[in-house]
Amino acid sequence: MTLKIFSKRNLGALALLAVSGLLVFWVASAPHPFSAADIPAHTANLENGKLLYNIGGCISCHASEADAAVPAGGKPFTTPIGVLYPPNLTPDPETGLGKWSNVDFVNAMQKGVHPDGAHLIPAFPYTSYAHMNVEDVLDIKAYLDGLPPVKNATKPHEVIALPIIRRGLGLWQWIGLDDAKFIADAKQSASWNRGAYFVGGPGHCSECHTPRTIFMTSDTSKMFQGGPHPDGKGKVPSLRDLVGRGRYKDPKDLVLAFQNGEELGYDKMSSGGMGEVRKNIARLPEADIAAIAEYVMSLR
Repeated sequence: MTLKIFSKRNLGALALLAVSGLLVFWVASAPHPFSAADIPAHTANLENGKLLYNIGGCISCHASEADAAVPAGGKPFTTPIGVLYPPNLTPDPETGLGKWSNVDFVNAMQKGVHPDGAHLIPAFPYTSYAHMNVEDVLDIKAYLDGLPPVKNATKPHEVIALPIIRRGLGLWQWIGLDDAKFIADAKQSASWNRGAYFVGGPGHCSECHTPRTIFMTSDTSKMFQGGPHPDGKGKVPSLRDLVGRGRYKDPKDLVLAFQNGEELGYDKMSSGGMGEVRKNIARLPEADIAAIAEYVMSLR
């Protein structure tokens, strides 16, 4: 009899402990989105939105399988946790962003939170977009809103235990989401600072070119020293000391590499993952390509 009572008490205590743990997990992992009042009034700059859309390489991940030039989503993206299907970015109201408000878009871009309250998997690089000015994020939305709407319902992600992973990302964000806004370095040129902003924010270069910690957060002590390939196979090279390593002669040489790639003999600039990045950068005004090159070539 004593053993039975003891067992029941233990089971009751374990059940209470489990419920308490789940409650703590649920509260601690809750999203903390912006409210509509947090979003500033802003007159959209469509040209700036298009520029940032290209710098971000949005089309590279969000292209549709039917048309690689349209960001209607659906092209499979293989990651170590499973296959993701990036969503439709066109303003279709049913399958795209047509019903998203400004605060919905900013929350996705800078907080990693979907309008339905779910945490977004950081294969979508909101951890870099968080450093951007909110006005620039709104310009991207305005540009996307002006695209022709395309009805394309993308497949659900093929990830085991996806709802649990999504909720758990709320805890991961405590250590993995640095939302400090970019601050210009007064000791550097305006061009250098513009390049630094592009690289660290919309260009999200550190997402691939920086190693990860055991928690899969960016190891900022080794920024731009090379990281794991997004698909889990191989490594992305370091961006540091490109001159000393014999990759490029000077910033102008890197500008030519961005503009022309392997057509002018620049190795691995038109193929692999960098091929898509280069193609998007080549769409930018030359002054902005030069700004990116100036910043990258200054990394030691």
